[in-house]
Amino acid sequence: METLLAAAVLVVTGGTAGFASGLFGIGGGFLMTPVLYWLFSTGGIGDTEATRLAFGTSLAVIIPTMVSGTIGHHRREAVDWKAAVPLAAGAVWGGLFGGTVASFLPGTTLRTIFAVLVITMAVRMAWPGRSCPEGQKGRVSGPACAVLGFFIGTVSGLAGIGGGVLLVPLLVILFGFPVHSAIGTSSACLVFSSGAAVIAYIFHGLSATGLPPLSLGYVYLPAWAALVVTTVPLSRIGVRFSHTCTPGFLQGLLAVLMVAIGLSMLVG
Repeated sequence: METLLAAAVLVVTGGTAGFASGLFGIGGGFLMTPVLYWLFSTGGIGDTEATRLAFGTSLAVIIPTMVSGTIGHHRREAVDWKAAVPLAAGAVWGGLFGGTVASFLPGTTLRTIFAVLVITMAVRMAWPGRSCPEGQKGRVSGPACAVLGFFIGTVSGLAGIGGGVLLVPLLVILFGFPVHSAIGTSSACLVFSSGAAVIAYIFHGLSATGLPPLSLGYVYLPAWAALVVTTVPLSRIGVRFSHTCTPGFLQGLLAVLMVAIGLSMLVG
């Protein structure tokens, strides 16, 4: 029964995270990570191992989810590839760096980083936006995007999230992107930042002890499969719904969700 309950929790979480991924371009790690940590820790896995396993598995789910979301946003011309390419280039190196550092930090530190970053950006996202009107382009600078990509990749590895929960508001705040364009561009970048971070989690977890069977480093394959089954199709639905919403509604809803998840992880 416990196995069935865990599977049901993962399916529901995957569907919710997938929809949020397509809707906000954020990967869904901010939701999957706390749920995975809870499942692993209540299953008898040590605190630090449970945290790293939750982060690595969540990031592995984000890859196919964001590929699906990126395709949907690209078809609606909401991906600014001039920004996405240098963002992705920086994110790959940042993801490798962040994932490596996270493999040596205690679980409490990792969860605190996750919560503080999410809550901080939620507060900033709730402020009046500086995005330019929909249909226009943001202020794109290749080197600046590469630096931002490295930062987002590092955060992805350290906090177990795709980084979109930070990248979307930063593209709006720093580069004046319209919200829909920021969401689509973020989706494309997260494919690479998450992929690089996952490589680091797998590599450094291969020699770890205390992990459950069927783990590939710090990626637990059964949980990954249960989540992907629902995240990928629901992300496409989220994309379609995203393009029917006003920018103000998307920013406000994203800010509320970020605060709720950040507080739950910090308190937990």
